[in-house]
Amino acid sequence: MESLEPERETRAEIYQLRMADRFDLIRLADYFTDLNRDNGVGGMPLFQPQPRGVVSPSPEKVEKAQRSAETPIGEPGWRRFWLAFEAPTGAIAGHVDLQGWSEPYMDHRVLLGMGVHREHRRRGLGRRLLRFASDWATTETQVEWIDLYVLSGNEAARALYASVGFQVTGSFSDKFRIDGESVDEVRMSKAVLRT
Repeated sequence: MESLEPERETRAEIYQLRMADRFDLIRLADYFTDLNRDNGVGGMPLFQPQPRGVVSPSPEKVEKAQRSAETPIGEPGWRRFWLAFEAPTGAIAGHVDLQGWSEPYMDHRVLLGMGVHREHRRRGLGRRLLRFASDWATTETQVEWIDLYVLSGNEAARALYASVGFQVTGSFSDKFRIDGESVDEVRMSKAVLRT
C-alpha cells in the first residue's frame, strides 16, 4: 500500500492508496452513491452523464465492474480500481480506475475514470490519483495511451487533467440530454511515456 503524503498547502492528512479487492468493490457502490449526490447539485457541475438525483449505480453496473475487475489485464474489458482511504478512519476519499477497451485493436489504450469525495477535494488527492494511475500503466502494462471523457461544463476536472498532461483530442457536441439540457462531452488523452 502506498502512502500519499499531502502537499504542503493541503491539510495534514495522509491517504493510503491500494488496489481494490472484491470486498472493496462492494463498498465502492456505496461510495459512488454518495459521490453522485453532488452531480450537478449545489453549485457542482454535472460530472456523470445521468440526471440529477440518480445516485445509485444500477445492479448491472456493479456486476459489470466486479466482472471486469476479475478479467486478466490485457484481455478486452479488464478494469482495475484503486482507492484512496483516509487515515485513520478508513473512509474512501477517492478512486481512480483504468479499463481496457472492449473493441478489437485498441489494446494499446485504456480508459480512465476517477472521483474524489466532497470532503477531500482541493487537497491534491485527485492529482495524486492521476499520477499513480499513469505510473501504474507505465510499469504494469504495455498501453501507450490513457483516454478519458469529461462533461464539458466540468471545468475544474478539465483543468486537473490538463495539469498532469492530458490534452483535448476532440469533443462530441450535444452527446447527452440531461434534465432537458444539452451536454457536450470532451475527450482527452495522454501518452504513456516510458524511459
